[in-house]
Amino acid sequence: MTYRVCFVCTGNICRSPMAEIVFRARVAEAGLDELVEVDSAGTGGWHEGDGADPRTVAVLEDNGYAGGHTARQFQPSWFSRLDLVIALDSGHLGALRRLAPTEQDARKVRLLRSYDPAAGDDLDVPDPYYGGTNDFEECLEMVEAASTGLLAAVRKDVEGRVA
Repeated sequence: MTYRVCFVCTGNICRSPMAEIVFRARVAEAGLDELVEVDSAGTGGWHEGDGADPRTVAVLEDNGYAGGHTARQFQPSWFSRLDLVIALDSGHLGALRRLAPTEQDARKVRLLRSYDPAAGDDLDVPDPYYGGTNDFEECLEMVEAASTGLLAAVRKDVEGRVA
């Protein structure tokens, strides 16, 4: 049975596609790519059908990541097929929990940086959209740091299903 993770930010062109591509690479490195499906979406549909922001693509490529992306808007009906919905900031967390059709679905929503023990109380990944390259690089650093803990949690859930 496939374990499904969806990363969500505002427009699905900066943070969430970055998290999707980084986490998919971590899943593949761990040999879990046959068991874990990774995608992303936005809370809004402003950029639906667009590719990732060119600055996101450039920072990912500069750091050895590859992968295409087409923006889409998160739909409440997706909760039934998802195991984890990973919000990139507290605004997304609240919006997604309000969209959740059931309490069980609302419990699937978590903040990405909650998987990074070094994050402390600051669990938001700042939106780099109005910033420069440094903001996108900082976003990538936060995503990579949280991906380690997220992978450990997903691995534990996947192994729990197999056992």
